[in-house]
Amino acid sequence: MRNLRRAPVLALLALAPLAAACAPGGDDAVPESVGKVAAATPAANGQTVTVTVYKSPTCGCCTKWEEHLRENGFNVVSVPRDDMNAIKREHGIPQGLQSCHTALVNGYAVEGHVPADVIRKLLTERPRVKGVAVPGMPMGSPGMEGPTKDEYEVYTFDATGPKDVYAVR
Repeated sequence: MRNLRRAPVLALLALAPLAAACAPGGDDAVPESVGKVAAATPAANGQTVTVTVYKSPTCGCCTKWEEHLRENGFNVVSVPRDDMNAIKREHGIPQGLQSCHTALVNGYAVEGHVPADVIRKLLTERPRVKGVAVPGMPMGSPGMEGPTKDEYEVYTFDATGPKDVYAVR
């Protein structure tokens, strides 16, 4: 957790609800594909990997992250919700690791703009954690593409809170 306490990360987390990026009239309109299951990739055991994504119905960057997952072969089931804080509490997302969307895949919680290859790594390695998270909304992460790309970390977490840096991008 070498950079978990860095001032820029804490400044991002102070924007807790992250409403600005997910507000109505944000990035793009929600496409027709939201809520439908997209093209799939088989898991190592031949089963299709489905990611269920809970997000604000008006969040453009969440929709872009879902597209990133689809482009990388995951089935995506989009669940628009107005009560994201309740979803985060229900799935044990530590407050300091929260972002704008929460996903569930094969028994793990995936919080925020976690790259598809890191999700594959998680599903292959099966560490004894509750999930992985990219806190805040770092520029250059999947769904947050733009003119700059910030270095960011993907953290593991369990019921007690953040654990370790799982990947650096």
